[in-house]
Amino acid sequence: MSRYCVAFVISYFLCAVISVSAKQESVNDRIDRLHKSAIVIDAHSDYLDRSAIDGAGLGEDPPGGQTSVGKLREGQVDAQFFSVFVPPAYERYGYVERTHELIDRLLQQVARFPNQLEFATTADDIERISRSGKSAALMGIEGGHSIQNRLEHLRNYYRLGVRYMTLTWNNTNDWADASGDSARWSGLNDFGIEVVREMNRLGMMIDISHVSDDTFWDVMQHTSKPVIASHSLARSLRDTPRNMSDKMIKAMAENGGVVQVSFYSKHLDQAFADRFDQLKGEAKDQFNTLEKKYRDDPIQLDIAQWSLEKKIENEVSVPSYRKVVDHIDHIVQLVGPDHVGLGSDFDGMGSPPQGLEHIGKIKVITGELVKRGYSDEDTTKILGGNLLRVMRANEREAQ
Repeated sequence: MSRYCVAFVISYFLCAVISVSAKQESVNDRIDRLHKSAIVIDAHSDYLDRSAIDGAGLGEDPPGGQTSVGKLREGQVDAQFFSVFVPPAYERYGYVERTHELIDRLLQQVARFPNQLEFATTADDIERISRSGKSAALMGIEGGHSIQNRLEHLRNYYRLGVRYMTLTWNNTNDWADASGDSARWSGLNDFGIEVVREMNRLGMMIDISHVSDDTFWDVMQHTSKPVIASHSLARSLRDTPRNMSDKMIKAMAENGGVVQVSFYSKHLDQAFADRFDQLKGEAKDQFNTLEKKYRDDPIQLDIAQWSLEKKIENEVSVPSYRKVVDHIDHIVQLVGPDHVGLGSDFDGMGSPPQGLEHIGKIKVITGELVKRGYSDEDTTKILGGNLLRVMRANEREAQ
């Protein structure tokens, strides 16, 4: 081969390498730009429930902790909805009393970090706080049992800043059936319909995560506002009653609502769920021991069982964060990019997906959306724009 040919080959190779590098740099720059410019919203963190067990403040990063001030900054998260979840074990203690304690705990934590966090109640608040370089902190009630069957409690929660309520948790309550419990009402009873209408009137978003299929369809019949699923996934990809069927997702799109996809490995991936169920079954004696030990203390029993479940989850191989985007893809292919967002369920799980271990790593979702060919506009909608739209729709009617 002549010297000219050798030089040409080397030159061609170097140009190809430089071109690939430039292209890769361009993709990374685009990911950085998009993530920074978008309003990134996580619709569901169980920090309050986790901190009630380990005692950690928002400024701390205990082992296994998935939400903190530092992690929110690392992930460039513009708005975080904190779940105010009172386990059913608090029935004798008082659901309303415990709800107020958790709301107070969150407000005190936010007040400790005035340069990083600010409490928000509206979509405009989120945008204003984002422009200031801080993260907006919002609240959602998880589990309609927390209103103790009284609309005045619902109204008071709204006055305190609660902007959505998950109608049930895993437990069927006195007016709505849950997906994780036996049915009592075939959906909503008459009081449940009153709750839906009062939430519409207030401008509080209705959250259908955790509800039974019958409850979902009753909500669709009676709501006059767009609804959300604050932390749910597609049943077609992981078949469990906790996730949403294609028919339900289509109905939510027709309603104008948004499905905030969860990162919970147990609901995300069948292989993880099967292995977890196997190990949980093998730990039956340990659960029985806890039940005997805390027979007269339902709150401590709940904490002990929660801790054991999370320990078991940590023994299971987790799926990749790309599984989360698989669920996003499915919803987008089904109803378009206007009806899906992010609702991590961080701190409510023991083993999040690989590469998405805490809220500080949420940017990998942006990166994967870009790599899968999503436009800037659609990526921005998914990261938070769709939830802002639903918030505004609820606020507008209330005003």
